[in-house]
Amino acid sequence: MNHEQLASYLRSQRRRAGLSQRELSLLLGYADDGQVSRHERLGTVPHLLTALSYQAIFCVAISEIFPGFYDAVKQGIEERLAKMEEELQGSTAKGRKAAAIARKLEWLWERRNPDQSDFIHAS
Repeated sequence: MNHEQLASYLRSQRRRAGLSQRELSLLLGYADDGQVSRHERLGTVPHLLTALSYQAIFCVAISEIFPGFYDAVKQGIEERLAKMEEELQGSTAKGRKAAAIARKLEWLWERRNPDQSDFIHAS
């Protein structure tokens, strides 16, 4: 999805609901519609509470309203998790530290394999 498609997604949600930028601004608690305009153009990233407000208004997940932002955040998280896992796997800790590392590695594995994690906990 290109920048223009991402920018138009919030706008299409607003228009689908039949709301003007002014009306959406009022629902969000803004005094003017400038902030909504900037969000629609992806000129600014909405604060978490504002993003949650969009989700509550449109009953659509934040990740669907702002897919480009979500994808960028997710990619960064995945890269940092991969680095963490590599460091944990290379650890030679003993005792309690080893148990904590094992717990983290198990969580990382379950995160990647959600369908199989139920099987692990059932046995």
